Amino acid sequence: MSELTTIARPYARAAFDYALEQNRIEDWQSMLVFATEVVKNPSIVELLKSSLSADKVTEIFIQICAEQLDSNGQNLIRVMAENNRLNTLPEVSKMFSELKAEHDKEIEVSVLSAVELDAKQQTSLSASLEKRLARKVKLNCRVDESVVGGLLIKAGDMVIDSTIRGKLDRLTTALKS
Repeated sequence: MSELTTIARPYARAAFDYALEQNRIEDWQSMLVFATEVVKNPSIVELLKSSLSADKVTEIFIQICAEQLDSNGQNLIRVMAENNRLNTLPEVSKMFSELKAEHDKEIEVSVLSAVELDAKQQTSLSASLEKRLARKVKLNCRVDESVVGGLLIKAGDMVIDSTIRGKLDRLTTALKS
């Protein structure tokens, strides 16, 4: 997976920088999402594995995408096809979305709790996290009874584990030391 990330990063960065410069981030995100869905199609997966030339693959891909890609989006597809990198489009799209969220000062936060959080709790948690992270927070709440109580919060690389299960695990580790 890290190899895909390494390959996709320059494409995502170039697309994002260009989209930002042209003030067309939303358009580019839509193009990348559409192209990603096309590249996930089983027929296209087989096409990419075939021995067709990069020009032929590009031509077919662009015909399928039709009006969904502007000339600049088609150029990206051309360059990726010439370098045999169309299979990395899902990762490019994901990284582009991450760059957009970073630019918009947004972050998606995963919250795991033993019981469902009500609207008031979600609002309070969201406000606290926005203050701490200095970003607009989008909560993704899930319920898992195995956490027993408390919350497990993941935001990017940051993890806040205030679950009873987590505390018991840390206590067990400390006692074994």
